[in-house]
Amino acid sequence: MSRIDESKDFIPVRIAVLTVSDSRSMAEDRSGQILADRIEAAGHRLAAREILPDERDLISAQLRVWCSDPTIDVVISTGGTGLTGRDVTVEAHRDVYEKEIEAFATVFTIVSMNKIGTSAVQSRATGGVAQGTYLFALPGSPGACKDAWDEILAPQFDYRHRPCNFVEIFPRLDEHRRRK
Repeated sequence: MSRIDESKDFIPVRIAVLTVSDSRSMAEDRSGQILADRIEAAGHRLAAREILPDERDLISAQLRVWCSDPTIDVVISTGGTGLTGRDVTVEAHRDVYEKEIEAFATVFTIVSMNKIGTSAVQSRATGGVAQGTYLFALPGSPGACKDAWDEILAPQFDYRHRPCNFVEIFPRLDEHRRRK
């Protein structure tokens, strides 16, 4: 079972938040604010925060910029993961991924099923890695952002979390790019 190893030091992670919405402003961005608040409350650093419209090319371009920024370790987007024609965040993420973290979607669905029942099938939450940066696309609802952060991402971005966590493998995410 998972646990926190108190003998290890906490390592803060630098996280960017991207809200995807055609209609929200920063003042109206409840989901992005929930993520920003939880990131900082957990002891991590909010490295950047932006809002972009539901435009695949704009989203993937921003993800690439943040993946190439050495001051950003993780990108979490919220919004645009549904089934409508304007929901293109998942496709934008997959344009950038070098590797997809398939189990993230599965675990998110399990967490969601416990909260919203079969409505969980309408989410296309996803996770992946690119240029040594973790990327996660979450639904735009505040509840979904709380669930994803509290139940999955907060423990995985705590270096003390056992038996394993995302932080401990940061140094190896881009080992394929290193000179042999």
